[in-house]
Formats: sequence, structure tokens, C-alpha cells
Amino acid sequence: MGNNYFNFKQFTIYQDKSAFKVGTDGVLLGACANVTGVKRILDIGSGTGLIAIMLAQRSEAEIVSIEPDHDSFVQTSDNVRLCKWSSRIKVEHTDLQDYYPGKEKFDLIVTNPPYFTDSLKSPDPRKSSSRHNDSLNPDEILDGVSRLMEDDGRLQLIMPYVGGNIFIAEAQKYGFYCNNILKIKPLPTAEIRRLILTFSRLRLKTTERFLTIENGRRHEFTEEYIYLTKDFYLKF
Repeated sequence: MGNNYFNFKQFTIYQDKSAFKVGTDGVLLGACANVTGVKRILDIGSGTGLIAIMLAQRSEAEIVSIEPDHDSFVQTSDNVRLCKWSSRIKVEHTDLQDYYPGKEKFDLIVTNPPYFTDSLKSPDPRKSSSRHNDSLNPDEILDGVSRLMEDDGRLQLIMPYVGGNIFIAEAQKYGFYCNNILKIKPLPTAEIRRLILTFSRLRLKTTERFLTIENGRRHEFTEEYIYLTKDFYLKF
């Protein structure tokens, strides 16, 4: 995905400035997030603005997207300005730890967070911060969500399998319980690679579902994945 832009059916994402490029994780979260009845959404770490724009396409909600990296903030702002839902998306140049919008709270908070902890870092500090959790660790995410989420709100995020299970345990310390897990495999024979997790303050029985992206050959996608993303990808 070396292009400076990525065309979707109803919008284009330019990505020449952002440290965080368009990827399957962001598309999955943008397509899967539960927007039923949602009026206000917070997108933590906008990158290119992809998730915020996808959620604007799927809902009537007012959306705030925050991004600490300057160039990524500029990229998100440009992409939002060019999309048809720009009047409902506000982009803020800030990190979660410093975001204090007063009495403003959100009934859905989403994030595709940095998640590598011990792996080799990129020599490019912007690329490194987009993937490593030095700048936004699980405790900081959960502390921010505690401040900013409505009492009956939801947190949804996508994480690797191991990190996601650790996050589930950490979240309980803050009074958040995992109500839904979508387990994602790239191929039928592959291990689970990603989890899309849904949290609330309600202690409910956790429901689990599975999603496989490809049937077995490269670019032969499953019917479920096509159905999930067909409103966005040009090829579907």
C-alpha cells in the first residue's frame, strides 16, 4: 500500500503525511463499531482520519477525533475537510492525556491504539510512536475513557490477540467489562490475530464471534468479510 492515497466508495484517504497508514485494522474497526443509538463519538488517535470518516458514513453522530502527531493531525484535518460529513467531525490536535473537553462526554469511544511493547522500534520516531505503546499505554487509555465516556457508553478497540486479553483484565480494574469479542483470523487455518473488543460498565455475559478475512488464497475474501466492508471498498 505505497500509494499516497486510498480510494473508498464515498471518500478518499490521503496518507502521505500521516505516520499511521490505511490498514485492515482500521477498516475493520470502522466497519464493526456498534453505532446503534450513538450521538457522540470520540476517536482516539485519528492517524489519517479513516475511522472517524467511516463512522460518520455509518451514523448521524457528532464525532471528535484527537491526534497528538502534528503531521497526522494535518492529514486528518485535510481528509475530513474533503469528505461529505465534515460538518459532523471535529479534529483536535492533542493527546488523550491532555484532552479535557469540560462536561462533554461520549457514548462511544473507539481507538486503534499503538500496541507493540517489546518489539524492535522503527528508527523513525513518528512511525515508532504510532505502533508502540510508550505514548499511550492501556492504563492511559482506560483512565481517559473513565473521564470521557458516558455512564452507559461503550469503548470499542482493535488489538492483537495476546495484548487484547491482557487489556480485558486491566479494564476490570477501572470498572469496565468486556461484553463482546470479535476474533479475527486472516485465513481459516491461521491463528487468531486480532480482537475487536467492546467494553461497558455493565458486567454482562461475554459474547464471542469469529471473522475470517480470506478463504485460503490471497485476495479470495470470505462472504462475511465482503458483507462487512462492501459499503467502503471499491472492489466489493
